[in-house]
Amino acid sequence: MDIATLREKHPDHWKKAAAIRVLAMDAVQAANSGHPGMPMGMADVATVLFEKHLKFDASAPRWADRDRFILSAGHGSMLIYALLHLTGYEDVTLEQIRNFRQWGAITAGHPEYGHVSGVETTTGPLGQGISNS
Repeated sequence: MDIATLREKHPDHWKKAAAIRVLAMDAVQAANSGHPGMPMGMADVATVLFEKHLKFDASAPRWADRDRFILSAGHGSMLIYALLHLTGYEDVTLEQIRNFRQWGAITAGHPEYGHVSGVETTTGPLGQGISNS
């Protein structure tokens, strides 16, 4: 199946993946710091995971039976922040995304557990997520 057919059959997926890419590009550019590559490259995969496979409730982020998404490569944090914003986590506002990597913002350069609903563990060093899982 070609890209045009996929876009036609799954327009909501394509819009959400494009939104992730744009949010990541804009936030990293505004901060003049960060890593846009992973959010841009993984936008489609992450969108499918969140839309089709992961069991979660943005209105109940501590729901005991939820699936946990661990972003092992914490430097790609804009992927998780964009996903959390687009899936309805209230504390990840557009304003917080605009303040990515800024002092006092919850959207740090590496995701930090306890600062943002939906961030399941603090990550940073590559591969750390495997041991956390």
